[in-house]
Amino acid sequence: MQWYRALSNSSKRCDMGKKTEKLLSILQLQPVVPVLVVDRVATAIPLARALVEGGLRAIEITLRTDAALDAIKAVADEVDGAEVGAGTILNARQYEAAVKAGSRFIVSPGTTQELLDVAKRSDVPLLPGAATPSEVMALREEGYAVMKFFPAEQAGGAAYLKSLSSPLAGISFCPTGGITPKLALDYLALPNVVCVGGSWVAPKDLVAAGDWDGVRDLAKDAARLGK
Repeated sequence: MQWYRALSNSSKRCDMGKKTEKLLSILQLQPVVPVLVVDRVATAIPLARALVEGGLRAIEITLRTDAALDAIKAVADEVDGAEVGAGTILNARQYEAAVKAGSRFIVSPGTTQELLDVAKRSDVPLLPGAATPSEVMALREEGYAVMKFFPAEQAGGAAYLKSLSSPLAGISFCPTGGITPKLALDYLALPNVVCVGGSWVAPKDLVAAGDWDGVRDLAKDAARLGK
C-alpha cells in the first residue's frame, strides 16, 4: 500500500505541476492582467480586441454581472489571441460555468475546500486568492505555487508581499486590488511577483464611450511596465 500511496502522490504532484505551467504560460504573457467588469456583452469583443492589440492578451472578466459568462464566451469565440479567464469565482457552480463558457484560467478572491475540490477535477487551472502566511502555507500543501494576493493594497501592499518572499520561497503571486500604474512598478520589482492585476487599463468612462483607441493606448503603456 505504501508504494501505491507514493505513486498516487507523485501523480497528483505531476498534475499540479502541469496546471501550474499552464497558468504561468498565461500570466507571464504580460506584466498586467486587466481585471474587467463587463456590463454589456456587446462591449466585450471590442474591449478585448483593444486590450489584445495593446499587448495584453491575458484578460480576466469577473463574474460580478449578469453579462459576465456570455462575455467570456464571446471573447473566447471571437477574439484572436485572447486568453480569457474568469474572476470572482466563489463556488463550484461558477467554476464549472466559467469553464464551459471558455475560460482558460480561473481566479478566486479567496479559497474554500469546495473550490479546491472542483479545481482538482478540472483541466483549467485555478489562481487561488490568499492574503496571509497561513493561507499561503495551506495552499502550498495543496500543491499550489502561484496565487493571487488580494486585496493587495489593503492587505499590506508591496512591502508586505516582499516580506513573504524569504520565508515562503518558491511561491509566486499576482497581486490585485487597489493597484495603480505607479504602484504596479513596486510590485513588479519583487522577486515573488509574476504579474499584477489592474482595472485601470479599461476605465468605465472609456468603455462607456466606446473609446477603444484610448483603451488600446492604456494597454500599450501597461504592457511596457517593468521593462
